[in-house]
Order: sequence, then C-alpha cells, then structure tokens
Amino acid sequence: MTPAELRRLSAAGQFERPTAGFCDGYVQANLVALPERWAGDFEAFCRRNPKPCPLLEIVGPGTTRTRRLAPGADLLHVVPRYRVWVDGALREEVPDIARVYRPDLVFFLLGCSFSFEEALLRAGIRLRHIEEQKNVSMYRTTIPLEPVGPFRGGMVVSMRPIHRTQVARACIITARYPEVHGEPVHIGYPEMIGIRDLARPDYGDPVEIRAEEIPVFWACGVTPQNVLLEAKLPFAVTHAPGYMFVSDLKNEDFARQEVSP
Repeated sequence: MTPAELRRLSAAGQFERPTAGFCDGYVQANLVALPERWAGDFEAFCRRNPKPCPLLEIVGPGTTRTRRLAPGADLLHVVPRYRVWVDGALREEVPDIARVYRPDLVFFLLGCSFSFEEALLRAGIRLRHIEEQKNVSMYRTTIPLEPVGPFRGGMVVSMRPIHRTQVARACIITARYPEVHGEPVHIGYPEMIGIRDLARPDYGDPVEIRAEEIPVFWACGVTPQNVLLEAKLPFAVTHAPGYMFVSDLKNEDFARQEVSP
C-alpha cells in the first residue's frame, strides 16, 4: 500500500500492526509530542544526541499537520497506535489522540531504523523480525546520553541478528543513512551495554538468533520514551514502539553516496 493509504487506514482504525515491512521505500518516523514549555530543551536534547534522536521535522504549537514529511497529514490520527504519558508513567495506548490534544503541544518526528531496512533487504541481508512478522527487538542500555534540562538517561537500541559474513556490509549500508540512525552503535557482546537477556527485549518482540549470526545494535527512536520515564513530565505523547508515522518521502532521499567495501 502507499503511505497515504496506510495513514488513511490508521485514521479509520483499520490498520493496527507494527509498520516494519510496509510501504517499502518510504521514510518512517518516531513521534514525540510535548507541551511547548519543554520543547526547546527537547529539541536541544535531540541536537546533542543525533544517533538515537535524529530530527526530521517539528510541527506546532498550534497545528498538528505536517509540512515536510507528508504535507497536510494530521498527526492526531495517522499513527497506528499512540502512547499517552502522565507524570512520567504510561497512562494508556490509544488509536488516536484527538481527545487528549492541547494546542500547546509541539510534535517532533524523528528518524527510524525501519527506513534503512529496504537497503539491507536489497543487499540480501535477512531481517528476522520481518521474516517472523514481529516487531523489532528493542532494549534499554547503559550507553549514556548527553543531558539537556529534564531529559537524560540511557540509549535504547534495536537489534537485528546478522550473519557474521554480512555484518561489515550491514554497517556500510546503514552508514549511508545518518538521518535515520546510521551505522550500528554496538556489535555482539550485549552484556557490555547492559543487556542481560536478548530473549527478553524491553520493547518489541524476541526473535531467533541462529548459528553464525551476531546481534547487531542500532540507536533507536524509542530512546525518548526511556527518557520520559526519567523526566516525569506532567504530559507527553509518543507513538507505540514499532507503530510508526509513515511519510511520503523516499528513503533514498536521505541516503549518502554508497562507499564500496
């Protein structure tokens, strides 16, 4: 389906799945919405931590409609599933946020690693969460973030098992996409970044890791949700992990020229 069709189905409550593997070729984005009082600090936090929080667009206050990623798309309805946070705690997951919207909200759309998956697949690199029709595995880590105001904590990473012969190629390919997390932040040895059990992700679903495969970790746009637990803002909205905003821009619009291995 096209991104516009996916957004229309999401708004109608007819698309309620993780968006990995849908709308191949199009940029997907994480969403964070905060009251204007904290928007300046959050923007600065993203600028200082571009690997997990690559800024693609800022919308509002006073409007909910995008101008760059999908002109006119209403951010109150077009994400398949949202999370509402109150005093730093997850209050509920909902299919739209029209009833909780307030005009001082500022929406941040952040790059998502789903955007480089098309290039990995095109290179013959298998992605287990797509094969198993699951959400990607995501983990909290001890990788520190540069704090700004109330925003601080550890990075969240997404993990994909990659065959040992293809790890270098996966690094080269994803490095072409710095606005959607870029190259991995860690390879193998999950305990070195504070991950105790790959079979128990903090977000998403566990996937099989086969013989001769190495867990490869990319910075993840769910990081702000981990940060919100620390910041304990009175109110915030995010996408549910894996349920992304799908834009009208192409992934290749964000790709740097490929470097041969």
